[in-house]
Amino acid sequence: MGVMDWFKGGVREMMIARPDEAKSLVVYKHPDKTIPMKSQLTVEADERTVFFRDGKVVSSLGPGRHTLDSANLPFLSNLVDSFTGGNVFIAEVFFVNMREHTGVKFGGRIGHVEDPKSGVPVETLVHGEFSFQVTNAEQLIVGFVGMGRPEVARVDDWMKEQVLKVIRDRIAETLVKHKWPLLDVTSGAYTEELESEVLKAVDQHVTAYGLRIVRLGNFVIAIDEADAKNLKKLYTDAAYLRTVGGVSNFQHFAAGKAMMGAGEGLAQGGGGGGEGSLASGAGLGVGFAMAQMMGQMAARPAGAGPAMPVMLCQACGASVAAGKFCSACGKEQQAAASPVTAACAKCGGALAPDARFCAQCGTSRG
Repeated sequence: MGVMDWFKGGVREMMIARPDEAKSLVVYKHPDKTIPMKSQLTVEADERTVFFRDGKVVSSLGPGRHTLDSANLPFLSNLVDSFTGGNVFIAEVFFVNMREHTGVKFGGRIGHVEDPKSGVPVETLVHGEFSFQVTNAEQLIVGFVGMGRPEVARVDDWMKEQVLKVIRDRIAETLVKHKWPLLDVTSGAYTEELESEVLKAVDQHVTAYGLRIVRLGNFVIAIDEADAKNLKKLYTDAAYLRTVGGVSNFQHFAAGKAMMGAGEGLAQGGGGGGEGSLASGAGLGVGFAMAQMMGQMAARPAGAGPAMPVMLCQACGASVAAGKFCSACGKEQQAAASPVTAACAKCGGALAPDARFCAQCGTSRG
């Protein structure tokens, strides 16, 4: 090695700093733990440098340019290698980036969450981004990074896993606790509340490692496209049944849907298609009328006494409230209309004239 090569090599060894290609890493370890005395250490404005010896923290330095000399940095006297006459000290030097790391993207499935409004399980997803910051450089190295090769350790990947794990648990718990309908959640109506819950929960998992989640951004909860379509249809059908049949909740709605399906099946498959037949639409009217009656029955308090008398429509066959016109199909009833049936004193259900027991609740007519 020539004199000039030796001089250049000596200058390079005297300068200790994080190289440009490692600027994006949260933690960078200086590759050589044998450091000449009076070396120049440069710590950037957003960094902190930590000195280790035998796996233990010796000291740390903040931003600035430091001359590594035991005369002005007394802690270095504990690191001096006696075999070199005091000209070299032995230490592992770590550079830790203390700035806020932004734009860390995450995403994944939460799993099946029961929609509180309908009771239907729905495949739920989440995606967004977050920022994090190192709050304690020593804790991060000792508790998480270790003494190995931290230049290949991706702290942000681990943080993604922690955020997603907490989101899975906390969102499912929050939805059950507050009974928020999933379609309202996916519309963004509760984004701030959910972000606050997630931030508090994540802190419990990362604080011990000298880290914190600063904020969440573009935080979006979504549901599977097919599930979203089904849920919207479910809400729409329930709203329609409430309008035409007095079905006041999803428990009654399930029964109403069955009646609608029965009516639609009759409309498609029975009667041969002639005027006045089930295929002409009367069957669908039967379904709606039955749903309406179920809603009325569900709304009656226990022990309310007999319900309004009902009759069988001559046109569509629906069991409807007695009157001049059928409430299911609108057809006028002739004078010789079907006889008005009695009503059960207990549940209000329709009774055939010769019935001895109620077909709905089994109560004897007495």
